[in-house]
Amino acid sequence: MPIIAPSLLAADFLNLKDECTMLNESEADWYHLDVMDGRFVPNISFGPMIIEFIRKATTKVCDVHLMIEEPEKYAAQFKNAGADILSVHIEACRHLHRNIEQIKSLGMRAGVAVTPHTPVSALNDILHDIDLVCLMSVNPGFGGQKFIPYTLDKIKQLRKMIDERGLKVHIEIDGGVTVENAASIIAAGADVLVAGNTVFKSADPKKTIAQLKKL
Repeated sequence: MPIIAPSLLAADFLNLKDECTMLNESEADWYHLDVMDGRFVPNISFGPMIIEFIRKATTKVCDVHLMIEEPEKYAAQFKNAGADILSVHIEACRHLHRNIEQIKSLGMRAGVAVTPHTPVSALNDILHDIDLVCLMSVNPGFGGQKFIPYTLDKIKQLRKMIDERGLKVHIEIDGGVTVENAASIIAAGADVLVAGNTVFKSADPKKTIAQLKKL
């Protein structure tokens, strides 16, 4: 079964405690937390303070996706806020290996995120050092976008790279995941589904999460 990681970017922030309670009671495995700085992406979301509040409301894994420049300046703050997994963008890191080593030294699992235009071959020399690849299946910065179809080919390529090396690296898909396309995403080789609007805009979020979990 896939790991389901609802993205709180789509949650109702006026009722964030209730949203956390709903996720705690659901079959969701992780909380996916998108951090945007208005520099790397054209939007600003939230930072360590909000994650610290969310961390107090759940014992589930907090999967933090940094869409920010110079992530090394803030890694320790996100660890202190309660991040279990910290993913940085390959496009934002001049010294990616150093960033990964920093994340691990702080006691977090390390992930690398890639935007739609970045080929998975760019991960060739770092794949054995990480725990997760976050493949963006939309252009980062905004929720509610449609899944980019050629992401399926990237998933297949990445799954082959991981399997041929005998690695245990999660493939996480972030953007445009729906109940309708989730099965094809999993069949291509992904094992973590990030779902924002699909979950939080659903008439029955718990039921939607359960549907995704059973695929």
